[in-house]
Amino acid sequence: MRLRNVKGSKEFIENSPFVINDPEQYKGRWNELFENDNPIHIEIGMGKGQFILALAEKNPNINYIGIEMYSSVLYRALEKRQDTDLTNLYFLRFDAKELLTIFDKGEIDRIYLNFSDPWPKDRHAKRRLTSANFLQLYDVVLSRDGWIQFKTDNRPLFDFSVETVNESPLWHIDECTYDLHNSEFVEGNIMTEYESKFVSQGVPICRFVISR
Repeated sequence: MRLRNVKGSKEFIENSPFVINDPEQYKGRWNELFENDNPIHIEIGMGKGQFILALAEKNPNINYIGIEMYSSVLYRALEKRQDTDLTNLYFLRFDAKELLTIFDKGEIDRIYLNFSDPWPKDRHAKRRLTSANFLQLYDVVLSRDGWIQFKTDNRPLFDFSVETVNESPLWHIDECTYDLHNSEFVEGNIMTEYESKFVSQGVPICRFVISR
């Protein structure tokens, strides 16, 4: 369950040097913010930041942007972020359905979707981050050689996602497993907070990588 109310979280986020509060001004020129021309990778729905922080520490020559809708969750990621000396990571409190207002065509090289909200009711299917609506957004902002990684413990959401990709004329699945930690793809895997919890409970993790 997501944390919804942490007193002072919105003010803390607004005053943090690691959060971009007006991301629209960087559309088409995010590399000016990072002051280099390195590839840009984003995580949509980054939660408390364990995954993207580990990536940024491991890959100093890649720029990372973590996107999270909920202030109280982003607050927890910022607590971790401020204890590092990273120069290649910024956060946004932002709704991913508005991606086209902040990223230009082909500006992003990789997208990570980790343990996204499953929106289990059929009438909410369009809100799922692997729905056809979102795949259309990703097609615009992702570079032609870019790809998307998706991980979840939710089998119905994964089945929906696989079906959505298979029905798309644009996307195809490059890698797919229904039990990541007992598969050939586990090497080099970085776990999120949720993933660590589920793996300790013996819950299988589903994962795919897709490209065009």
